[in-house]
Amino acid sequence: MCGRFVQIIDIDLFVKRFGVNQPKDQVIDSSYNVAPGDLAYVITNDKPKELQAFQFGLTPSWAKKPMYLINARAEGDLNPENDINFSGEAGIARKPAFRTAIRSQRCLVIANAFYEGPAKEKLSKPYLIQRKDEEVFSFAGIWDTWVNDRTGEVSNTFSVITTVANEATQQIGHPRSPVILNKKDEKRWLDMELPIEKVLELLKPFPGDLLKTEAVSIQVKDPKNKNRDLIIPIDESKVTEFDISVKKDLRLEGMGSGKRKHEPPEIQGKLF
Repeated sequence: MCGRFVQIIDIDLFVKRFGVNQPKDQVIDSSYNVAPGDLAYVITNDKPKELQAFQFGLTPSWAKKPMYLINARAEGDLNPENDINFSGEAGIARKPAFRTAIRSQRCLVIANAFYEGPAKEKLSKPYLIQRKDEEVFSFAGIWDTWVNDRTGEVSNTFSVITTVANEATQQIGHPRSPVILNKKDEKRWLDMELPIEKVLELLKPFPGDLLKTEAVSIQVKDPKNKNRDLIIPIDESKVTEFDISVKKDLRLEGMGSGKRKHEPPEIQGKLF
């Protein structure tokens, strides 16, 4: 799961890094704890030069009420045990909630870091995960627009795609990882001419040795907490940075897939 992440608003950096234009509308605030229902900047395939503030938690256009689907599994229902060696088809292309979006409504979700926790403790034992090589990066996301039939209100929403755990999330005992895109693949992800088979090939775990993992405060568990203190390591003199290289054959344990209603994601890192 990836249900919480960090988005520090630096428009000049976003313009330079993603090749977008300065936003015309009001700029949203930075959040060190983007949670389901919050607004965050995304870049969509239909407006690749614009920063747009969408709501975290996808609601398909056909839904009768808001659904807040924060994550979309790359494997769909085909890997219930979260086998890190899974090599079957990307079942997301067949899931009713995602099969249209994965083909025609893809987006980049801008992030500085994200939070995860062990399968059992979840955000009661949070870790901030960020890239070692980039200050800001993107998750592979999908989006949709939902209209409330009763009020006419329009909601633009998005979901972060997840895949099996990489070495970094394995180390903290978490069975999944968000799909982090390489910079060279971001334009391809937004390219509607790219065959679906090539699109699905991008849904791979990001190399764990390029990520830094630090234990942070349990206060991130409360989605109302948005301040910068959340990304400060619990003990800055003892930063937890796992040695990935010697633990490639680590096996996952305790990976139950129980669901909780409206459970927030994890994300965050050392912020700059």
